[in-house]
Amino acid sequence: VQLQASGGGLVQPGGSLRLSCAASGRTFSGYGLGWFRQAPGKEREFVAALRVGRGDTYYAGSVKGRFTISGDNAKNTVYLQMDSLKPEDTAVYYCAAKAGIITSSVYYPQYYDHWGQGTQVTVSS
Repeated sequence: VQLQASGGGLVQPGGSLRLSCAASGRTFSGYGLGWFRQAPGKEREFVAALRVGRGDTYYAGSVKGRFTISGDNAKNTVYLQMDSLKPEDTAVYYCAAKAGIITSSVYYPQYYDHWGQGTQVTVSS
């Protein structure tokens, strides 16, 4: 599976962005799809995830209520809608995929097999 992330950019605090992650090579069926982010000098951290076909979504506490993860199976694409953005959301955002991921593993980057190249999100006035 090859993943291509896009949609990052510069936005003012309180603004919105939608990230996209398109997959090629196979379908998303049966996969866990996650978004992680990494700010300068910090470790990569979990943002959100979903398990395709199960309707389960998972969020980090810091983004719950502001970010929404969704998938379009027909387009083999997963989205991260980010609203009410804050300066602390500034980071490089990565999408990741793992076939058959279990619930307890969705939060941890080491359990994902496939990664996109990352897209920069900067929240600043």
